[in-house]
Amino acid sequence: MPPNTKVIALANQKGGVAKTTTTLNLAAAFAETGHRVLCVDMDPQSNLTMSQGIDPDSLAASMYDVLVNRTPLEEVIVSREVDVACASIDLAGAEIAMSTQIGRERSLERALDPVRKTYDFVLIDTPPSLGLLTINALTASHKVIVPVQCEYLSMRGLIQLQNTLSMVRENLNPNVEIEGILPTLVDTRTVHAKEALEILEENFGDRVFASRIRNTVRFAEAPVRGMSVLKYEPDGKAAFAYRELAKEVLGNGKR
Repeated sequence: MPPNTKVIALANQKGGVAKTTTTLNLAAAFAETGHRVLCVDMDPQSNLTMSQGIDPDSLAASMYDVLVNRTPLEEVIVSREVDVACASIDLAGAEIAMSTQIGRERSLERALDPVRKTYDFVLIDTPPSLGLLTINALTASHKVIVPVQCEYLSMRGLIQLQNTLSMVRENLNPNVEIEGILPTLVDTRTVHAKEALEILEENFGDRVFASRIRNTVRFAEAPVRGMSVLKYEPDGKAAFAYRELAKEVLGNGKR
């Protein structure tokens, strides 16, 4: 594995915290700076796949086939704004289909091995659960970025994710670490959001990214056009925020 290849999972079992949005737009920001990037869609909802204008129902093979049937990952990669290893609704049945496999937690790790030399970054979008698909992503990753909406239930999910990470480190991947916690869908007009940000920073210190992803309708509009916000509105605040996040990640955690 080339030393510059970095595999990052985007994880939080709470849904609606901008995991997919962050996966795509951080990947696009990396690509803008000349890095080779692969996004892996591990969510049966296939939102990352659709966000690049790819119809999941039209795919001959998807991440289900990679995980269950050992189809080479290259066969499910589609090149758009960035390269995407595509998902379809079939992925919803992968956990049951994988349940009898030996080493089932390492299926994604094995699938990534042949393509690691091709990319500088592999970003993995995970489903809103801590099941086998997310465990596969954490086992295959060096780092985890945790998008956290600035509200109570999303922050509770962070505690559960930490417990799962501890289990993965103990049994499967001792080197996986939290790269950072990313405040998303921030509305600084509300007292609750400000209090939530304060609690995050008090409890996690410099593990909280300095970047703030503010709520904007652009995140809903861009996927309809099959593109990232960096392409949809390159000079907008949303695009700027993800470029700043990319700088933080590329700076090895310097806040």
